[in-house]
Amino acid sequence: MTTMDIKDFKAGIYKSQYQYKSFSPNAININWQISNPELNMLLSQADIKLGELNAFSQLIPDVDFFIKMHVAKEGVKSSRIEGTHTNIEEALQKQEYILPENKDDWQEVQNYIRAMNNAIEQLTQIPLSNRLLNQAHSELLQGVRGKHKQPGEFRTSQNWIGGSSLNDAVFIPPHHDEVPDLMGDLENFLHNEQTPLPHLIKIGIAHYQFETIHPFLDGNGRIGRLLITLYLVSKGLLVKPTLYLSDYFEKYKSLYYDNLTRVRTHNDLTQWIKFFMEGVRQTADNSIQTFRSIIILRQECEQKIMGLGKKTLQAKSFLQYLYSNPITDSQDVAKVLNINISTALRVIEDFIRLEIIKETTGFKRNRIFSFEKYINLFR
Repeated sequence: MTTMDIKDFKAGIYKSQYQYKSFSPNAININWQISNPELNMLLSQADIKLGELNAFSQLIPDVDFFIKMHVAKEGVKSSRIEGTHTNIEEALQKQEYILPENKDDWQEVQNYIRAMNNAIEQLTQIPLSNRLLNQAHSELLQGVRGKHKQPGEFRTSQNWIGGSSLNDAVFIPPHHDEVPDLMGDLENFLHNEQTPLPHLIKIGIAHYQFETIHPFLDGNGRIGRLLITLYLVSKGLLVKPTLYLSDYFEKYKSLYYDNLTRVRTHNDLTQWIKFFMEGVRQTADNSIQTFRSIIILRQECEQKIMGLGKKTLQAKSFLQYLYSNPITDSQDVAKVLNINISTALRVIEDFIRLEIIKETTGFKRNRIFSFEKYINLFR
């Protein structure tokens, strides 16, 4: 097997097709070496933060409630990079409350959330593989704008990035005939235990390669970002899926694209990996701060409801429910707590009085209630 230092990496070559040139990436399932001390330092810092986040997520009781919010935020951010305009409040709303003109964007985010949750669950039965990515892709495109673009299948035609056609495209990925072999090489690379490459560098390279292959007709960005979290969970670097890089990629969107492009134009894989490592470090640190803030908010809310006397037990159940459903209505509260609507409204009124939730519509009927202080932690 070829041995290569990251600094010597050659990204690939341009191949002439009919009236255009497509980029044909080189295989990545090779023996890698890292001689760059700066890269090793960034890797070390990212590893430390990731370990801290992993430990933190295991210390928090009922962490799965809070993970639901992380996933919702990821769904919003990853979809926004692709041009949707849903915010986290909308993503948490029921479909009946979404304005007709916003329903398509809302549905795309819901699809991403469902695809991510199902893929993470599937990891217990099947390994991280092209099969798993295809499944996630199929769910991602159900009933939305890309539904006619071969959901769940690698493309069988040429695609391009930027521009209105192949003639003015910013980047043309490999010809579709090359996709099966390239994705096979990527899968082998993810499972190759023979080359002692640190996991964070490995998934950084894999994300770059996935985006370069662009194996689907639509949804490549979202599946490529989902791949990062799936890899970290599958390798045990995260016991719980608590790290999502889309927020960082959206914040530095032009750098994200520039650094990916620079690998292809200048063979500069090192710069991309540095950017990626910094993303892991920053994002892990932000997630730790979010968990810390959740713990403080939780303590404040629990103290507030202690004064409710015999209603405290019911209030505790409602508070627990709010952590995974911070936007709700009286019908849902009645159903979840197994009480009638008038009792549910009294519980809600207690929470409004205690300034835990607030009413958001200003209506007398069909009112919606928001656990705003909690949602703000995920903005």
